[in-house]
Amino acid sequence: MKARVTITLKPGVLDPQGRAIQNALGGLGFEGVDGVRQGKVIELDLADGTSEATIAEMAIRLLANTVIENYRIEVL
Repeated sequence: MKARVTITLKPGVLDPQGRAIQNALGGLGFEGVDGVRQGKVIELDLADGTSEATIAEMAIRLLANTVIENYRIEVL
């Protein structure tokens, strides 16, 4: 089975990479971009029957820094 863990910064946490992307888009002539937040996507190939609770434990213990990041799990 496959699962996707999407990790994003929590609201209020500064995102310098997002700001750099926003500035670069403006420099390329793209107007109207009022904000950019960047994150990461991790796709996992797992044994069939792996529970969502197990995937959440992986996210909490290793994949996401839950102090400053949120995560979302999708079983594909």
